[in-house]
Amino acid sequence: MKHSQLFIDSLIHPKKLAAYRLLPIGKVIQYTFLLITVVTVFSFGRFTAGLSVDTLDMNSLNGITEYIEGVKWVLYPVTFIMLFVFTTMLLFAQIALYALAGLLILNVMKRRGEYRHIWRTTTFAMTWAILISMLSDYLPINSTIISVFSLFLTVTLLIVALTKYPKQPITK
Repeated sequence: MKHSQLFIDSLIHPKKLAAYRLLPIGKVIQYTFLLITVVTVFSFGRFTAGLSVDTLDMNSLNGITEYIEGVKWVLYPVTFIMLFVFTTMLLFAQIALYALAGLLILNVMKRRGEYRHIWRTTTFAMTWAILISMLSDYLPINSTIISVFSLFLTVTLLIVALTKYPKQPITK
């Protein structure tokens, strides 16, 4: 299965997300790292566009501005690597927490599934939230509202996907 198809299905077909619980974990991790790379490149682009010695407004501190100009060649790669590492940690922590919540929801819904299946489903359910949070600086909405909306959107997509998980057998 191609990553582009996974991306499109994550955006348009939330019911298919339950079927993707059976994908190999390597494919899911690849998809996760592609999302992380997109977010990192986007954030790094915003960083480089926003980092200008002219915007620092340090006319009286010429030594500092010259120093910053001199170390930019080190600053950019280090910043990109740090952005990638922190984005990776943050995204994997979010997936783990949403998957834990999904496990609780799955038990309430009396459906069968394991944490590893819900983790995979959660990865795809978070696609919209990741895109919205990435573009949040360009929206005229408070970041708290966007975070809450992303949370509800992810949980809603996760619940829709969990409805397609098999039901637990009835015990007598």
